[in-house]
Amino acid sequence: MAARRRPGGTPGSPNSKFTQQELPACKPILTPKWVISVFVLVGVIFVPIGLVSLKASRKVVEIVDRYDDACVPANTTDKLAYIQNPTISKNCRRTLKVPKDMDAPIFVYYQLDNFYQNHRRYVKSRSDAQLRDPKKANDTSTCDPEGTANGMAIVPCGLIAWSIFNDTYGFVRNSKNLPVDKKDISWKSDREHKFGRDVFPKNFQNGSLIGGKTLDPNKSLSEQEDLIVWMRTAALPTFRKLYGRIHTDLKKGDTITVTLENNYNTYSFSGKKKLVLSTSTWLGGKNDFLGLAYLSVGGLCFFLAFAFTLLYLIKPRKMGDNNYLSWNRNPAGR
Repeated sequence: MAARRRPGGTPGSPNSKFTQQELPACKPILTPKWVISVFVLVGVIFVPIGLVSLKASRKVVEIVDRYDDACVPANTTDKLAYIQNPTISKNCRRTLKVPKDMDAPIFVYYQLDNFYQNHRRYVKSRSDAQLRDPKKANDTSTCDPEGTANGMAIVPCGLIAWSIFNDTYGFVRNSKNLPVDKKDISWKSDREHKFGRDVFPKNFQNGSLIGGKTLDPNKSLSEQEDLIVWMRTAALPTFRKLYGRIHTDLKKGDTITVTLENNYNTYSFSGKKKLVLSTSTWLGGKNDFLGLAYLSVGGLCFFLAFAFTLLYLIKPRKMGDNNYLSWNRNPAGR
């Protein structure tokens, strides 16, 4: 007769403490006092964080101006024909009023609505190897339908690069130009690792259909920061991308004259274009969601703590009372 194995054998044996679930373990009992205390603690932590975050967001000053419709000539009925006609001037002038003091640096963004950069075919239409390595200039297998033009490879290839934003902005205050600094508007990691310093645009926007901005063939891709910003695709159909920075303080009541070129075609897909001027705080740009989320969770925790406290005081329950077990309850009292 085979010898019987004793409990607590070797770790790999069937009768070890691990397999028999006899290891020491912490089994907390969630008493009403513990539950109420945890809810109160979470509320005490979350509500102040929410208030501070919301206050920081409310300190951000933003000027948002939609101009895609306003910059179309008044007698134009076909907006698509207007934007596709190169003989029609696309120059437009807009006037912005500064609502509050805006301390430098002031971030200049362009915002696009209803533009799906996250579309699967659009996102895949690029060649990361070509962007990094000049020896991979002909690697355009993943760039359809913008891989080649006139029998030669396009650098940078793909739909993303082809559709780069090409509206331009100029700012004037009190007859003085406000220069826009376009240096370091992209991620440092993108400039140093994803776009080669010895890779230059070639055969770009030379096809029959022009998508967006043209690139300087004498500047490497790592220096073309507008392209780098655009190539970091957005996850949502409404997004903002950094255009530059203004290193001049703006005062409340200042009038800013914006001279822009309305080149980018958003009319074919019912998109919208907006110019955004924004300050920032330690939390970043204007976004009330984080503060409201903390306040909501903290408020909910306070409410649950209050509700459990009332329940505990009005209808207390003895801990470990077997009478509450379903099989011990009186059927007539159910």
